[in-house]
Amino acid sequence: MPTVKVINFKGELIGEENLSDVVFAAPVHVPAMHQVVVAQQANARQGTHSTRSRGEVQGGGRKPWRQKHTGRARHGSRRSPLWVGGGVTHGPRPRDYHQKVNRKVRRIALKSALSLKVIEGNLVLLDRLEIEKPDTKGMASFLTEIDAGKKVLLMVSESSGAIYKSASNIPGARVLHVDSINVYDILDHNRMILTVDAARKIEEVYGA
Repeated sequence: MPTVKVINFKGELIGEENLSDVVFAAPVHVPAMHQVVVAQQANARQGTHSTRSRGEVQGGGRKPWRQKHTGRARHGSRRSPLWVGGGVTHGPRPRDYHQKVNRKVRRIALKSALSLKVIEGNLVLLDRLEIEKPDTKGMASFLTEIDAGKKVLLMVSESSGAIYKSASNIPGARVLHVDSINVYDILDHNRMILTVDAARKIEEVYGA
């Protein structure tokens, strides 16, 4: 059973907490994490890129010049991809990049990412985070006190505009609701800070 440090908003160590073996001490499955991250990035693509083929560009209704005896190469239309303003050959077209990942694989990948953070010592618990009004200075001071590094992910169990605004102007800091937990954001940040309530909710959902 992994034991993780618990701190307060002042960055002071106030104790330790035991976490679930099923969620935070699971085997690290690298292929599953890779598959989920690739799928998440692919699903974020809009796929609206498009170019016009020679059948869609304007102009070129007549032959530019006669076929022979001009000393120039023969051409049949100004819409040819060889011409400036002509169509594009094999250009990108709208498409769906969606990749399906089985629920079981997603759960394995998420547990692997959380367990990896525990193994690396980059996961800490925060007893509570109560910010009544936006306080960028206070949030920055807290992250500096715990040596959060360049990129830190703060995961909370309750939505609060004050918390989001407090971290929005701090480079590398990101606040995420526990319901939006995902493998990419966990792996993309150096440190991960979980409120105790958020950790318990994760165990409740993924510990079965």
